[in-house]
Amino acid sequence: EEITKSWSLMTTLAAQIPTAITTVVMIGIGGSALGPQLMLDALGHAPSGRSFVFLDNTDPDGMERKLWVLNPEQCLFVVTSKSGGTKETRNGLQETQNWCTQHGVSFAERAVAITIFGSKLDQIAIDQSWLGRLPLWPWVGGRTSVTGMVGLFPLALAGHNWKEFLDGAATMDHWTRSLSDDNPALRIAHCWGESGSYKGAKSLVTLPYKDSLLLLSRYLQQLIMESIGKRLSLDGKEVFQGLTVFGNKGSTDQHAFVQQLRDGRHDFFVNFIAVLREREGQIIELEDGHTSGEYLLGFLLGTRNALSEAKRSSYTIVLPEVSTRTMGELIALYERTVGYYASKIGINAYHQPGVEAGKLAAAEALELKTAIVNDQEFPEGSAQDDIWLIRRHLSA
Repeated sequence: EEITKSWSLMTTLAAQIPTAITTVVMIGIGGSALGPQLMLDALGHAPSGRSFVFLDNTDPDGMERKLWVLNPEQCLFVVTSKSGGTKETRNGLQETQNWCTQHGVSFAERAVAITIFGSKLDQIAIDQSWLGRLPLWPWVGGRTSVTGMVGLFPLALAGHNWKEFLDGAATMDHWTRSLSDDNPALRIAHCWGESGSYKGAKSLVTLPYKDSLLLLSRYLQQLIMESIGKRLSLDGKEVFQGLTVFGNKGSTDQHAFVQQLRDGRHDFFVNFIAVLREREGQIIELEDGHTSGEYLLGFLLGTRNALSEAKRSSYTIVLPEVSTRTMGELIALYERTVGYYASKIGINAYHQPGVEAGKLAAAEALELKTAIVNDQEFPEGSAQDDIWLIRRHLSA
């Protein structure tokens, strides 16, 4: 009931956004950005005609590059953070508020918060009378949140059929619950384990032969590596588990790193992804009687066969097309595979202590910066390399 209520809230809010809003600025990092970025890029042109810009880092130059070409009066700002305490997102929020102020535009009248109700961000949205608030829940991690408001609201704003996305995910969820040999998530988890000796001994190379799936490897890097990369097992033993993910798109890969995959170190296995439907428009036959899409499939098969001849293992996922439904199926498939694999190797896929450790270390670096600026005693254990780099940054 809580979830279906959020759909109604989202649908009502999306319908209230005027057509004069032509750009949606998404402010968030990690799972708050990677999922929506993948979905919107994969699906291509937004039926609503809106464009989407992501502020997914605390790089001031990066934010300026994206904001300076926009008209704030035509923008909707969507700020996504479970707790509201993520510094990169907070910085993006404040930078954007300052940009709006400089242009004499009200940020609050154009801002929507996606967060846990009662969080710091939620309180800011209430105090400043933002346009809207949508819920997140503490039991959903960022890297698995694309089937919630994090992914659904951008899809709704773009005019895509978000219900079909959920239908696809639900179909895959049902399919992958059985313990039969027909379960694709179990089969892929078995492939991950056998290829890397259930220790992540080999990297997973993701190669979708479709331009619209270029961002899939970035999405999977977080979903898989943040879930599987753990020092401790469920029973508290040091296991140092992990599964390294990288990728590109076919057939660009053949002009980048396939040479090493074919003839170099055997420290990987490949996930090929084929898409059967070539294009939305008319299929054009080239002068040699083949289409561009037939060439693309030919390069996939050629690369796969060349790797097989060199005894390099791979598995292939075949999609009929890239659509809201198939993207829901694909994301749900990978999410379930991560869960199965984590269970097999005995680790918790749904926490990330290493991420928290990095955040604490960043806070210590800022404490050191304050000591340098105020000519105070450095915090105990401050590294000379850190002191040098902070001083160079301050004098730049």
